[in-house]
Amino acid sequence: MLVIVAVVVGVSAWQARHVPTGPAPAFSAPLAGAPAGTQITLEQWRARYPGRAVALHVWAEWCPICRMEESSITSLQQDWPVLTIAMRSGEAAQVARVLAQRQLPWLTAVDADGSLSARYGLQAVPAFIVLDPQGNIRHAAVGYTTSVGMRLRLWLAQNF
Repeated sequence: MLVIVAVVVGVSAWQARHVPTGPAPAFSAPLAGAPAGTQITLEQWRARYPGRAVALHVWAEWCPICRMEESSITSLQQDWPVLTIAMRSGEAAQVARVLAQRQLPWLTAVDADGSLSARYGLQAVPAFIVLDPQGNIRHAAVGYTTSVGMRLRLWLAQNF
C-alpha cells in the first residue's frame, strides 16, 4: 500500500513540475454562462475574497477523472472560493451547456485553446491550484485530488 501511495504522489508531483512558484500568473478569460464578450480576470475574482486562500480547478468536459471530482468541487465551493477553468472544452456557450447539463453551479473561466493553462505549466487535467491570501501559488496537484486533500491544502494556505 505504501508503494502505491508513493507512486501516486510521485506521478502527481512530476505532472505539476512546470507549475510556477510565487505570484499566480494574471489572466483574463471568457466567462461561461455570461453575456458574450464578458471576461473574468484573476485579479477581479480574487478581490471578491480579500484575505482568503482561493482555489483554481482546471478541468475538461471530456476528462473522466474530472467527472469524478465534480461533486467534491461543488461541495468545496460552499466553504472556499473556487474558480474553475474549462481547458480545451469549447467556447463559452458550449461550456455553459455542459455546466447546465451536469447541473454544476460553478463560476467558470473558459480556456478554449489551452493557453491560460499553459501559463500555469499545466498540460493535463484535472489540476487543483491553491493561492494563498497574497495571491502566491502555494499548492498544485495534477490528477485526481480527494475532497479532504483539497480542503487541507486550502486550510494550510490560509493559516500558514
